[in-house]
Amino acid sequence: MRAILLGGAVCLVLTGVAHAQIARGKYIVENVGMCGDCHTPRDAKGGLIASQALHGAPLGMQPIHPMPFAAVAPRIAGLPAGWTLEQTATFLHTGKRPNRTEPLPPMPPYRLSQQDAHAVAEYLKSLK
Repeated sequence: MRAILLGGAVCLVLTGVAHAQIARGKYIVENVGMCGDCHTPRDAKGGLIASQALHGAPLGMQPIHPMPFAAVAPRIAGLPAGWTLEQTATFLHTGKRPNRTEPLPPMPPYRLSQQDAHAVAEYLKSLK
């Protein structure tokens, strides 16, 4: 009986830690990185379409001078296509994609702490 209670307590603690990690990632995505500004489609009036948050979107802007520049911000809800949780966290920690290239502007090559990078990756993975 004691082992069952201990096992249940461990599950509750781990679940609480997971929720805290996802909440931390959500805060970083929404309030620090402001990821939705580029990765969320906009309506005809320029407002973000909340039901499609982080589903990818055309950027609708170009640099004044010719330079390499992304025209579309990819979907990141559920993790970027073909990327694992670890690859996503490594990208956010090092600023390098899995193939070791950097993102095109306007995406900054983030250098989040490992803890913050994992929190953001966990949050993105939790989205549909």
